[in-house]
Amino acid sequence: AMGCIMVRQCQSNTCPVGVCTQDEDLRGKFSGSADKVVNLITFYAQEVREILASIGARSLGEVIGRADLLSQVSRGSAHLDDLDLNPLLITVDGADQISYDRHKPRNSVPDTLDAQIVTDAARFLQEGEKMQLQYAVQNTSRSIGTRISSHIVTKFGMRNSLQPDHLTIKLQGSAGQALGAFAAPGLKLEVAGEANDYVGKGLSGGTIVVRPAQISPLVASENTIIGNTVLYGATAGYLFAAGRAGERFAVRNSGAKTVVEGCGSNGCEYMTGGISVVLGSIGANFGAGMTGGMAYLYDPKGSAAPMMNMETLVMCSVTAPH
Repeated sequence: AMGCIMVRQCQSNTCPVGVCTQDEDLRGKFSGSADKVVNLITFYAQEVREILASIGARSLGEVIGRADLLSQVSRGSAHLDDLDLNPLLITVDGADQISYDRHKPRNSVPDTLDAQIVTDAARFLQEGEKMQLQYAVQNTSRSIGTRISSHIVTKFGMRNSLQPDHLTIKLQGSAGQALGAFAAPGLKLEVAGEANDYVGKGLSGGTIVVRPAQISPLVASENTIIGNTVLYGATAGYLFAAGRAGERFAVRNSGAKTVVEGCGSNGCEYMTGGISVVLGSIGANFGAGMTGGMAYLYDPKGSAAPMMNMETLVMCSVTAPH
């Protein structure tokens, strides 16, 4: 619907229909639109209606549990048909009584740390008062800072005049996935401990700092402190990690600035903007599909070059202050 023709060269910056490229000439060929997506989904729905009508059903609800309507399709080759799906094609007792109650109320959302932060930050949101909040955190607390960022943008705007640490949230422990996702300007998250995958996903101007707990015996530069897929699609803001990042560090970063002490494979993949400073070793395939931004690597042993994907990179030594 958006024009993709499956050329399978997304990483090369040469997408012929302008879907996955930063080349302005190629981007001019992009023909996708929201209306085309709506049309595609409408056609999906129409085809489902036609299939249901062909088997005498009026809705998807009427075919729930109807395993008798399913059959295994042969692919015409023994090595493709070696999976026996018969156990899935048996109609179980009571299947005709299975139904979906679309009027059943949604499951209630349990209390979350993010919701508590919004409550505790009332003076900041109402009066613009500079505040600092502190919490213990566990890995079951996900997307910390996302909800308060929504309130920040609603109250003060995305391009606000708040100080970078106008609302500082200090966390101690192990933060769950997506710490600081879409964090807005004016929000600063400080973690003494560690954080899981997707730190700073969609970071939009906030600041994230992750450092080991003071009692940790580990050497920060030798251990991973933030997980995989950090800064996925970030557009602005800062991330500082006193330790290593996992794989796909700064993937599709387009504006955030970050400093880490090393990263796993596929670092700075598809990056189009921003600055990444890596003060330790990198994994394989660094910079694959990277078409913008800057990556500064501290490489006193000269071990980085073999780990880099040079299809789109221009590598040189830093000889002057930046």
